[in-house]
Amino acid sequence: MALKFSDKVKETLNPVYDFARSRKVKLYLVGGALRDLILKRKKDNPDFDFCLKSGALSFGRKLAVHLRAAFVLLDEEHGACRLVKKLDGKIYTFDLTDFRGPTLENDLLHRDFTINSLALDLKDVFSDKDLNAAIIDHYRGREDLKRKIIRVTHKNSFPEDPLRIMRAFSFSCMLGFSVDKETLRLAKKDKSRISSVSTERLRDELFKIFESAESHTALVTLDRLKILEIIFPEIKPMRNIGQGPYHHLDVWQHTLETLKQFELLLPQAGKNARIKQYLDEEISGLRRRVSLLKFACILHDIGKPGALRRQNKKIIFHGHERVGLGLTRSICRRLKLSNEESRSLERIVLCHLRPGYLADSDHPTPRAVFRYFRDTGTDALAVLLLSLSD
Repeated sequence: MALKFSDKVKETLNPVYDFARSRKVKLYLVGGALRDLILKRKKDNPDFDFCLKSGALSFGRKLAVHLRAAFVLLDEEHGACRLVKKLDGKIYTFDLTDFRGPTLENDLLHRDFTINSLALDLKDVFSDKDLNAAIIDHYRGREDLKRKIIRVTHKNSFPEDPLRIMRAFSFSCMLGFSVDKETLRLAKKDKSRISSVSTERLRDELFKIFESAESHTALVTLDRLKILEIIFPEIKPMRNIGQGPYHHLDVWQHTLETLKQFELLLPQAGKNARIKQYLDEEISGLRRRVSLLKFACILHDIGKPGALRRQNKKIIFHGHERVGLGLTRSICRRLKLSNEESRSLERIVLCHLRPGYLADSDHPTPRAVFRYFRDTGTDALAVLLLSLSD
């Protein structure tokens, strides 16, 4: 079957191509747009990546003026910038970078994964020919797309940018692909480097994982590789803490199980239009309430190690929700979450035991029910869903 971009994409990219041609600049379309074209995958907010031999910043600034787009400097040292343009109510981004080596082939070698190492001369976007023959694929990216595999282009991919360790899992979740064994081995080997990555970049990849219906699977693998506890050192004390006769798992395994049960609950909950609308609400940027609630599953018992006491040979965690509140507040600051996201997570962690207390009573008083909804506010349903999963 012939491979071609839609007329809409051609219309979007035509001003970029015309401007490049008028400046005698040879542009290559690379990465995600080609990957998604082959996979027949559509995005709500399209983004396009371009590379050129040199001068990306100078060219990008001039192109931004021509397109009346916002210009964002991403990396001055490596010649990377972003143009942001609103078209027909959608936000489009155009990223431009200098070659990461003397040739296009060298540049593609330094892309994160083989599935993102595809390239196409921009002029070919507008030709009538089948793009199957025109796509440049030096590192078997198309083969890995067919095999549904996430694979690094070379063994030093993670040292070049340790965030790629998290991106391997966010791409795996987003595309429904598997991370290949050698890439997992390299991720484990280079995991300590992830501590050098800014918390904002880690946060964004983490929430991409939470957007997936299979985020539990990804987090279990990240946990098995001991990567998750580098990002969240608070996890380590949760391991191997038994919880008495009412629990068959330690605190941390119970936490992961809560996330699993929440994801199993979602399809049923989503059948209710009002619940679905509530969970799909964007809280900050493009981050939805459902993703925030998955994060709350991870944080809800984070205060248990600090609240652990032994009383009459029993393990108790009285007040762990308040200890957890403090830790959650610290984590929210570290990840630079918005005020609204932070308030929501803090309230869910603090109140996650309340539905259980109400359920212990055969007939909760109207006053007790009123206090629950007063104290939980807009997070009342979120707390209930977490409590069911817990």
